[in-house]
Amino acid sequence: MSSSFPQQEGEILPPTDPEMAYSAENVAPTRRRTRSILSARGTYILVGINCAVYLWMVLHGVDPASPTPLQLIHFGANIPVLVLHGEWYRLLTATFVHVGLIHLLTNMWCLWNLGLLGEPLLGPWGMGAVYLLTGIAGNLLSLGVNVVTHDMISVGAGASGAVFGIAGILIVLLSNHKLPIPVSELQRLRKSVIQFAALNLVIGLATIALPLIRIDNSAHVGGFLSGLALGVPLVPEMTSGRERYLGRQKIVFAGAALFLALFGYGVANMH
Repeated sequence: MSSSFPQQEGEILPPTDPEMAYSAENVAPTRRRTRSILSARGTYILVGINCAVYLWMVLHGVDPASPTPLQLIHFGANIPVLVLHGEWYRLLTATFVHVGLIHLLTNMWCLWNLGLLGEPLLGPWGMGAVYLLTGIAGNLLSLGVNVVTHDMISVGAGASGAVFGIAGILIVLLSNHKLPIPVSELQRLRKSVIQFAALNLVIGLATIALPLIRIDNSAHVGGFLSGLALGVPLVPEMTSGRERYLGRQKIVFAGAALFLALFGYGVANMH
């Protein structure tokens, strides 16, 4: 921990070396500094998988700018009629499929910035778990809305539900003033994440009135709310030592996976 910081109780999970201490400079993604790829390996792996899937699609004949719905479905996009007929894996695979290069770059930029901020608080495995759980949660809520509205053929894809989920959990985790980061820095970081989430939710809702592009607002809201929910039980253990915090993560993430499975079962029966 940097000696320039006041001594406060707490710790931030090192994403690689258990002996490495993190300061506000490590957490803030906007600071100029030399950063090893291993300092946020979970985030870089997620970005790499998304880019690899996009490249794989393009190399197999998909239009780089405007994939067709059938092409997106072929590579794992979310579509209610197939999910409800047994292809539940699409709730996961859809989080790595993107509708063109601009869609990919926009989501990866947000994921990269939020990931570099969040991974010291979650660790690489925690970051991966939050991405998957909140991405699936967003797609599940979208599926539920489609069932209620009898829309069985809308195609959904992209990492944005998971990105909103990471934003949601960061808003909660950064509220812990016992972290070894100055309170003013915590407030600044948390405010920036709240502004990001609010602005993008407003933009998404605006497309309902001005349908220039199609945005799956249900996936965004589902990802965001699930991120908030995941963060609440983690906060009390963030400053209780590494082992207890990692143990709490395992319990919370396993419970979230069970809840999502039950929610999916309920949506299937509702259909």
